[in-house]
Amino acid sequence: MNEFDQPDVAIKEDAMTYRCTLGVDIGTSSSKGVLVDETGRILASATLAHDVSRPRSGWVEMDAAVWWDEFTSLARALRASADEEGLAAEIVAVGVSGMGPCVLLVDETDVPVRPAILYGVDTRAGEQVGRMTADLGEDEIVRVGGSRLTSQAAGPKIAWVADAEPAAYARARRLFMPASWLARRLTGAYVLDHQSASQTSPLYDVDAEAWHEPWWRRFVPGIEAPVLAWPGDIAGRVTDAAALATGIPAGTPVIVGTIDAWTEAVSVGAHEPGDLMLMYGTTMFLIATGTRTLRTPSMWTTVGAFRGTRNLAGGLATSGALTAWLKDLTDADYPTLLAEAAASGPGARGLLMLPYFAGERTPILDPDARGVIAGLTLDHTRGDLYRAALEATALGVRHNVETMRAAGADIRRIIAVGGGTQGELWLQIVSDATGLVQEVPQVTMGAAYGAAFLAAVAVAPEGEAPRIAEWNPVTQRIEPDAEASRIYDRQFARYLELYASTRELVHELAAERHRSESPEGVLV
Repeated sequence: MNEFDQPDVAIKEDAMTYRCTLGVDIGTSSSKGVLVDETGRILASATLAHDVSRPRSGWVEMDAAVWWDEFTSLARALRASADEEGLAAEIVAVGVSGMGPCVLLVDETDVPVRPAILYGVDTRAGEQVGRMTADLGEDEIVRVGGSRLTSQAAGPKIAWVADAEPAAYARARRLFMPASWLARRLTGAYVLDHQSASQTSPLYDVDAEAWHEPWWRRFVPGIEAPVLAWPGDIAGRVTDAAALATGIPAGTPVIVGTIDAWTEAVSVGAHEPGDLMLMYGTTMFLIATGTRTLRTPSMWTTVGAFRGTRNLAGGLATSGALTAWLKDLTDADYPTLLAEAAASGPGARGLLMLPYFAGERTPILDPDARGVIAGLTLDHTRGDLYRAALEATALGVRHNVETMRAAGADIRRIIAVGGGTQGELWLQIVSDATGLVQEVPQVTMGAAYGAAFLAAVAVAPEGEAPRIAEWNPVTQRIEPDAEASRIYDRQFARYLELYASTRELVHELAAERHRSESPEGVLV
């Protein structure tokens, strides 16, 4: 970001002084910040868009300098806008959040040794996943860490750096994710939350809630293990240097923070046993919360955002990324595409799409899966294609929900959050495809708001902590349509069959592309 890039700031006008918490989330396609008063009202919000780097097929990276630069820009922009509007905002605590699990390795002076490797959308570490699984045994990995090793796990990605870039790894001394990196820059603390740590499989013991020391020493030698804490714990206080950079007063408490999907769940109160949070974003994410550690080969078992909770989580590799691709490809705006998709109707006039345009995460755990569009004719329109893409993500959600329930998850209610909740069509298609009611809260800005809430709880006097149900009440319920649900029951069976029948072919195509993009550039 240069000096001419400024956040697009929205602010609520008022004329009094507020004790506020600042929440900032570093996402895949943008960073968002909010100033929130003690009642949960958003006084100011700001967003900065950014891009990830995709240097090779299956690689998704980001320069960690962007995370800090955008945090400082958001903090200053929100403060400045509040001042300009005559709104005296006293920041009493800072909440941080970010995409994950990511792998940012830094040297002894906290200089990154390479760009950060992002979460499950980055599929480069397949060889390391296979080697570590063969070495340790899948059953033992699941017993300790809760989940099989997949492209979502951070442990194999650290091993990939050691294998592929030994000079960079030799300089590495610490491990960060976006939230923990912000906490480091703000306070100097080297801390990682338990939830994020539980996604560094096989390095964390889910039942013990601690690093698994034998495997840490074996697979990440030379890297200091972060201190573990819970997302809402206070990591430290803003240093003088960070205050100068951000405009946040020195001494302001900063929470530990966690991965954005879990902070999103906090933002809508979807963190109690029986809750399922469904996040509509660049990717789709689902988190079912309970008190038991559920293990199933095709989902991710993690600890929860709060002590005593466990999660069964899943994620689609594309959702908003797929609709954005179609938008760019057709040179149309979202309102036009949504209107045309609505006119297309359930079933997209005979189209069926697999949304695996960036491989797929759960429940098929197939980084070499690829997008498929079946049933195309010359009279299909871009509206049909857009409808098919929305339906594909909805059927992907259903696949995850059914897998969670088969593993023993008790799903009592669905709470929707994220940018995709702004339009009713997508919500309706998901409810129709899953047969489930969705609750939509008043604020769906997501992780930045959840981070601000956690910060408010962290500094509240004993017995006076705010409640998210009061901050952010449910304002909308999406009921499934019975006739549409019957159509999607048939489509779901076809969806499963389409993947099974095309898997071998698309794997061959993926392998061919991998070879063509190899360092030697030789197609064999």
